[in-house]
Amino acid sequence: MARVRTEHIVEHLSSQMRRALGAAVLEVIPDAEFDEYELFRAFRRAVGRKCSTWEQVPDQDVEAS
Repeated sequence: MARVRTEHIVEHLSSQMRRALGAAVLEVIPDAEFDEYELFRAFRRAVGRKCSTWEQVPDQDVEAS
């Protein structure tokens, strides 16, 4: 199994993940009002608390460039 740094992955994909997280919130709670950037900062902190620094992922889900 390969290992990835979860916080680095989230940070690397931050603009895409920020927009996706905002869209998901609005899908579930259509009338929600929130700051997309503040929501993403809270999400990033939660990932840091809930995930290990290094997480194992299946090798087939990782491609080295």
